[in-house]
Amino acid sequence: MQHFDILPKTWMYVNAWAIGRDINSWGRSHVFDPERFMHDSIEANGQDFKLIPFGEGRRICPAKNLGTLMVELVLANLLYSFDWHLPPGMVKEDISMEEAPGLTVNRVYALCLMVTKCDASTARIKVLIRLCSLSDTLVYCMSDLNDLS
Repeated sequence: MQHFDILPKTWMYVNAWAIGRDINSWGRSHVFDPERFMHDSIEANGQDFKLIPFGEGRRICPAKNLGTLMVELVLANLLYSFDWHLPPGMVKEDISMEEAPGLTVNRVYALCLMVTKCDASTARIKVLIRLCSLSDTLVYCMSDLNDLS
């Protein structure tokens, strides 16, 4: 640590929230801009302290590789199996990326999407997925959009 003497066996807490919003590292850190990672050489392996989703140092998450692989696999399957659309009358500018305070990142407003899946053995099914958080995902299957109540 720069210019600090840290005694042995001292407990330190890393403020990942502040690191992720540091304007010196991210520029417009308050703006949702996933493209900022497209041409950046940053790695999420605990060596670059601009991004530390899995911790760092010798206490880094041992399942980092498995977790990353599983997220990629689930996302790839969702993107491959479904066509994703905004609900009728909604435009992408209506989507709020506002975050609620807490230990984990949660959305203030739920993201509602229309999803269509085409299966050769059955007719197209319209599915509305309300994504609040991983533990609070509600899936509604319907034969027509008018079935919503």
